[in-house]
Amino acid sequence: MEDKVLEAMQKAGKPVRPGEVAKIIGEESKAVSKAISALKAKGKVVSPKRCYYAPNDA
Repeated sequence: MEDKVLEAMQKAGKPVRPGEVAKIIGEESKAVSKAISALKAKGKVVSPKRCYYAPNDA
């Protein structure tokens, strides 16, 4: 699930909301939010502004 979320974010090419990612990959918004939290904890995702997330390319 985390891989799908990260891939969708990379394809979007801009910071996205969890709901947008959920639509792209066809999953529940809650499941996507959980995956984003896990990715954020691992440092793979950053939040450039409130409620928006993007892959951490650093």
